[in-house]
Amino acid sequence: MPRRPTPEINASSNADIAFLLLIFFLVTTTMDVDTGISRKLPPPVEKNQEETDVNQRNILKVLVNSSDMLAVEGKAADISNLRAEAKDFFTPHPGNEAYPETKVENIGPLGDIYVTKNAVVSLKNDRGTSYEMYISVQNELAAAVNELRDELSKERFGVSYEKLTEEDKIKAINKAYPMRISEAEPENIGGN
Repeated sequence: MPRRPTPEINASSNADIAFLLLIFFLVTTTMDVDTGISRKLPPPVEKNQEETDVNQRNILKVLVNSSDMLAVEGKAADISNLRAEAKDFFTPHPGNEAYPETKVENIGPLGDIYVTKNAVVSLKNDRGTSYEMYISVQNELAAAVNELRDELSKERFGVSYEKLTEEDKIKAINKAYPMRISEAEPENIGGN
């Protein structure tokens, strides 16, 4: 008896189906994106620019060692108090020599207000500082400035900083409380 030929399966459309499935999964899949920490970098130093001495009272020194121990102004501190210390530092205290210098400035919609003059937080981490501690310190410092912005916005405009929509008001609040955090090069500064 003669053998019957085996019927073949038409596979010509399989490539099209696989391509469509690939496109479907590429379009519907979400990717996690690391957002990082938003910081405005200072302008580049010009070649002819002279170095200026900074008044030490305008600098809040924050140090984190390799054991994740925090020091503020050379004294042991706790991360839970850092936000309050930073807020107090950035809040203008006219005439008080223990705080950063202040000046009266006319800031558009805010009018004449006291602002700190060149107040900056100097943050220095050890190379062994854990990522979690580094981010916690950054979060607390940023939260201090954001809370001050929110308080000023509620006081002057009756609405929280997040809900401000007018660009001139947002710029005025940012000018009154700029995010001035300076990070030094990490080094081995102690701990373990």
